[in-house]
Amino acid sequence: MPSVTYFKPAGIPLSALDEVTLGVDELEAIRLKDVTGLEQEECAKSMNLSQSTFQRLLTAAREKVARALVEGRAIRIEGGNYEIVARDLVCGACGHRWEVEDVGENPMPECPQCHSQDVTPRWHRGRGRGPRGGHF
Repeated sequence: MPSVTYFKPAGIPLSALDEVTLGVDELEAIRLKDVTGLEQEECAKSMNLSQSTFQRLLTAAREKVARALVEGRAIRIEGGNYEIVARDLVCGACGHRWEVEDVGENPMPECPQCHSQDVTPRWHRGRGRGPRGGHF
């Protein structure tokens, strides 16, 4: 889950702003492709999506972010179509994927292959709206 879920242009009161809502799944698509620099096929696999579905998700996310930047809108990050499965993990450093039997006290252990702590749960498409409707 993102630690920051709201962005707004500086100097404009919140009451005067229109919002764009970016789903958590859309944010993850941007993170995987544009921040980590993974190839589209790797991104789609990480999110358990077909490449065409990932491309549609990424295109929609980029359009929303661009609209917010160009038109001076706030960005709210919430909802979307996703499910977080904490037992199915992926390393952000080397891309290694593995499953754990028991996540215990530390749901994001280090990567058994490269020992990086840049570990996140793999995403699975599902119905839900995050913590209230998603699965962990």
